[in-house]
Amino acid sequence: MLSKEIRRAFLNYFKSQGHTVVPSSPVIPHDDPTLMFINAGMNQFKDVFLGKSKRDYTRATTTQKCIRAGGKHNDLENVGHTSRHCTFFEMLGNFSFGDYFKKEAIGYAWDVVGNVFGFDPERVWASVYKDDDEAFALWEKYLPSDRIVRFGEKENFWAMGDTGPCGPCSELLFDRGEKYGPARNPKEDLSGERYLEFWNLVFMQYSRSADGKLDPLPKQSIDTGSGLERVVSLRMGVDSVFQTDILRSLIERVEEISGVGYDETNTAKAPAFHVIADHIRSLSFSIADGVQPSNTDRGYVLRKILRRAVRYGRQIGLQKPFLAGVLPRLVTLMGDDFPEIKTAESRIAEILTLEEEAFLRTLQRGGQLLGQVIERSHKTSQVITGEDAFKLKDTYGFPVEEIVLIAKDENLSVDLPRFDVLEEEAKEKSRKAHKTAAQQFDQNFFSDFTKTHKACHFEGYLHTALDAALIGIVSGGRFVDEVQEGQEAILLLDKTPFYAEMGGQVGDTGTIAKGGNLFQVYDCTSPFPGVIAHLGKMGSGTLRKGDHIHVAVDAKRRGEIQNNHTATHLLHWALQKVLGAHIKQAGSLVEDKRLRFDFSHHKAVSQAELRQIEDLVNEKIRTDLPVQVYELSYDEAQKRNDIKQFFGEKYGDRVRVIDIEFSKELCGGTHTSRVGTIGLFKISKESSIAAGVRRIEAVTGVYAEQLVQQEEDLIQESAALLKATPTTVLEKLQQLVDENKALTTELKMLRKGQLKQIVESCLASKETVGSISLIAAEVAVPSEELNSCAEELIQQLKSGVVALGITMGERCQVTVAVSPDLVKKNVNAQALIKEIAPLIQGGGGGKQNLAQAGGKDPRGIGKALDKIRHLLEDVSVV
Repeated sequence: MLSKEIRRAFLNYFKSQGHTVVPSSPVIPHDDPTLMFINAGMNQFKDVFLGKSKRDYTRATTTQKCIRAGGKHNDLENVGHTSRHCTFFEMLGNFSFGDYFKKEAIGYAWDVVGNVFGFDPERVWASVYKDDDEAFALWEKYLPSDRIVRFGEKENFWAMGDTGPCGPCSELLFDRGEKYGPARNPKEDLSGERYLEFWNLVFMQYSRSADGKLDPLPKQSIDTGSGLERVVSLRMGVDSVFQTDILRSLIERVEEISGVGYDETNTAKAPAFHVIADHIRSLSFSIADGVQPSNTDRGYVLRKILRRAVRYGRQIGLQKPFLAGVLPRLVTLMGDDFPEIKTAESRIAEILTLEEEAFLRTLQRGGQLLGQVIERSHKTSQVITGEDAFKLKDTYGFPVEEIVLIAKDENLSVDLPRFDVLEEEAKEKSRKAHKTAAQQFDQNFFSDFTKTHKACHFEGYLHTALDAALIGIVSGGRFVDEVQEGQEAILLLDKTPFYAEMGGQVGDTGTIAKGGNLFQVYDCTSPFPGVIAHLGKMGSGTLRKGDHIHVAVDAKRRGEIQNNHTATHLLHWALQKVLGAHIKQAGSLVEDKRLRFDFSHHKAVSQAELRQIEDLVNEKIRTDLPVQVYELSYDEAQKRNDIKQFFGEKYGDRVRVIDIEFSKELCGGTHTSRVGTIGLFKISKESSIAAGVRRIEAVTGVYAEQLVQQEEDLIQESAALLKATPTTVLEKLQQLVDENKALTTELKMLRKGQLKQIVESCLASKETVGSISLIAAEVAVPSEELNSCAEELIQQLKSGVVALGITMGERCQVTVAVSPDLVKKNVNAQALIKEIAPLIQGGGGGKQNLAQAGGKDPRGIGKALDKIRHLLEDVSVV
């Protein structure tokens, strides 16, 4: 397969040039709140480019899984209708972290173009940034100057996002010939169809901050990216990426499942094949990497992708869940080079099917809503309102283009300006929610401080108390020289045993003192790199900048936190043992009195599974194994499959390993020295916090013992209430349940008898209005039985109208039922209800054969029933 050949040849080439082959990172960005999904090969190296972390190599090469379906880089709506757009693609790349720069990057690229990609060098062009004379001169060694073009910032200055690494770039383009246009060079090729860009070489020189400022990076670096699908399409000489080997094979599988043949020239049906072939890749790799379809954040984007695939599937007759049927072909095509989709295949298939089934049910409901919207619009302004259009798109997944087409078929228009306003409001709300994670303490506030003071040294792994120097005081939002009794402040020290809140572990509490001057610390955070902030309130006395102080953590509380943190590691291990290797941490909270662990899983954890998890954790606690702590280089840790790495953690060039023999995790938190100190582990609750994300809450030690005692007390109190013993509580409860079931059955029989009498009484009161049989009566039945009573009377009547009213205290309800034959003659229950609802000071609706209204005036029931009689005298009015 050509894609596999080029992928492997590319990596092997750069490996031979001294590059380390680095595996693709997951499609979930690692600790980068500015990105929805990984969208470029350099994302996993962002902190290296910024100088925030180091690797034990300075040259790297990857084939990165990328998704562009959210945020700044969003190709979703174009996919299927163009020859090049995909939500999922592979990005081949080579990188230099302060090693080589433009000369070598351009030389390597030219070598790969001919010897790896196999392109005709006479058809290759290069573009450079308008002011980059150096790059222009370097390309002249390989290309005539008339095949090198200059472009402005829009085309040849690359940035990953609103913030982060950026720099001038040079693109390689392939001339596909006159068939794709008469343009004589890329500048004239406004459509970009003839001179197709296939490789971008970014000369990484700057980092763009949130205010748009460009700061030089610590070292000049190289970031290149070449879309594999684009390269393969050029190598194969095909017009579309959907004709390349992987995507075409997936399309063949869709043909087999649907029974519909693929014709790339069929603009009505071809997009459906394109969409499904592309979207199955985004869906499968995302789920394999831990994303679950949901209504928020990445999960919401994934759900939109899936629902889009389902909608397009319906265009080629796929009315039942089908995506899981395409999955095995994808695993066969890509599973050797990306084994994660092999490992997660059954889970991916299960989640795809569950989501499809749920959406198909939603489509049925959406179809009803669409019909109501059309009917309402015909009766009013002949316009589908922006609110209705937005609801159809946002809630039911109908694309606005589809809504517009449907409206045209119905001789309606759509209020697109109002729709656009609502769409933008929703996007802005989403952006604000997404960027919340990127908000920090005002960096400028501590920036100057860190320029004149060394970073605070954390010594809390070894000590809970020590002597230190007070080097800064913040109170009232500014730096001050002292803090007096009763004042709240932030104290900054040269060293500290206090753990700053991080990685889910809460900050330490304790005291900072000088003699009788005592500052109570109630929280500890790290608002800026190198700064550990001790938040608290001055009790007695005064502390001044420069004081030598004694710092003491609340050791008892710290010990409980350490026990709970180690317990979360045991819980994570047990979850993977019981539920599967797909379990990934999605968040955690480690406090002194409890712990909380969020994880990716697509269904509730059963009671039996929870008991098994609990038993495994307690079994390991009883072994009293030592908790070992040591450091490794980050690169070495990455190569070890036995060490877990968590999403959301920030890793430097050296990482800390918490090793409990059977469980090894990278973790910067504090831990107990032996697992036996944890004591008892008890799960208190399991719940869902979002689609595809579960939460377990648990307690340990004395708090676990208290929970057990509370449960025992509950059993004892229940036994006393039931006049039973603790061992016979279940038996007694079962007796009560059985008795209740028998009484409920008896009550239903009595009600059935009463209903039968009411039906007989109503039938006896049948009257004829014009040519229509009518039963109009106020009856004494529960509101939940009113509709079934009306339907029973219609069945008995065969042909006719039934109107029943009931009084419920100060409220009332009226139901109208119409037999099928009269519905065909335009006797409409919904229309009748709308006419009579005002008489009971209410409103209602329903269907043509059955409709209901609720009101606030029971005295109007008689008038409402009389109105029915009047309306039926002339059937034409209804």
